[in-house]
Amino acid sequence: MAKENKQNFVEQIADMEKDFPQWYTDVVLKTKLVDYGPVKGTMVIRPYGYAIWENIQRELDNRFKATGHENAYFPLLIPMSYFTKEAEHVEGFAPEVAVVTHAGGEELAEPLAIRPTSETIFGNMYSKWLQSYRDLPIKINQWANVMRWEKTTRPFLRTSEFLWQEGHTAHSSEEEAMEETMNMLGVYKEFAENCLAIPVITGRKTEKEKFAGAVATFGMEAMMKDGKSLQAGTTHYLGQNFAKAFDIKYLDKDGAQKLAYTTSWGVSTRLIGALIMAHGDQRGLILPPKVAPVQVVIVPIAAKKGNVMEVCAELKQKLESAGVRVKLDDSDQSPGWKFNEWEMKGVPLRIELGPRDIEEGKALIFRRDTLEKQAVALDCIESEVKNLLAAVQKDMLEAARVRRDGRIVYATDLAGILDGVEKGNFVKAGWCGCRECEDKIKAETAATARVFAEGETSKTCAVCGKKAKHIVIFARAY
Repeated sequence: MAKENKQNFVEQIADMEKDFPQWYTDVVLKTKLVDYGPVKGTMVIRPYGYAIWENIQRELDNRFKATGHENAYFPLLIPMSYFTKEAEHVEGFAPEVAVVTHAGGEELAEPLAIRPTSETIFGNMYSKWLQSYRDLPIKINQWANVMRWEKTTRPFLRTSEFLWQEGHTAHSSEEEAMEETMNMLGVYKEFAENCLAIPVITGRKTEKEKFAGAVATFGMEAMMKDGKSLQAGTTHYLGQNFAKAFDIKYLDKDGAQKLAYTTSWGVSTRLIGALIMAHGDQRGLILPPKVAPVQVVIVPIAAKKGNVMEVCAELKQKLESAGVRVKLDDSDQSPGWKFNEWEMKGVPLRIELGPRDIEEGKALIFRRDTLEKQAVALDCIESEVKNLLAAVQKDMLEAARVRRDGRIVYATDLAGILDGVEKGNFVKAGWCGCRECEDKIKAETAATARVFAEGETSKTCAVCGKKAKHIVIFARAY
């Protein structure tokens, strides 16, 4: 790449070391992932961004269906009276709920909530559908949009409206519902690591951080390049809370009416924000091959000479036949401009092909993750490309894992927690389990309890010095 092109390109994006939030904003806008919507806090997901979401959707949908879940669709509008049925749930979501009070030129007899989540509407329908133990388990997922009236917004990370999936299930026993909750957490973890190349830490949330209305919430936390945590997905064991509120009962084998046990779980377009911040660099995006809209871009060199374009077109066809998502950039922009553009967009591999390369029977392949080039013979390029894509996927996960593990530290007191998060780390510290100590950590360090560090113990609480019940991972978070 010509030095002047690289320099001009980098100047378009804020220095991620000096201003990470601005770097993020520059990247999502300049790569045309999103644009701002006309209503404050909303975003327009542009085709390149939506293509990432489609790939995420496809990968997850396959996993959901393989575990026995079916897709359905539920209404956007929910009667406000539904929210009042589960007290903790309505209290938790009340500040974020957008309400429709007028329609058709008239005031509605009952206000309607635009769904911030769908436990209530699922609960209402499950109470109608569930009659007998033979109907259990019910395992339904929906792909939908939701609205939460956020005060502070940022594209993908926190917007007033976003896309997601939400699974809602009903079971005959606590054990089966808990198994579902943990199984889906495992599905999310496997997907995050093997498709997004993001290593995640999974575990139970504290009472303060759990989902409103849940008995227990489990989350997966991903470290971003600035050391902050992003909650990338959650699963919730709801016990019988919503079953009681919505009368989700069934006739059991013994002839008795019993309440079901329910769960819910979801991930959203926030995962695209995770991809950007977990892998990106000063040049822009670095996308893992499994979810990249374009896995390979072919850039002709001296395109007007000889049969360069013809060979490039043949190569594109061969790669497509091999199942690779490939783009031939036949625009009239210079090769240097194309290099910059596709690097910024995070395309995993770039193939450069010119007259001399064709004459020598080879092409140059550039890896976006390592910025390395290698020559590959044209007669075996399909297999080489597929091998390289697999290597990029694997190496990106390993690089992210090494980076994260090097930034997990331990603290024995409040000063240690503060020092750790100030330096962009995840901090493991003992906690006595009391809300006052958890609140004090947040007040004095701006860090929150992310998840319990399962299987680890500490003698004393880092705040009060009393006996610790848990080791908790604390971090500043998005």
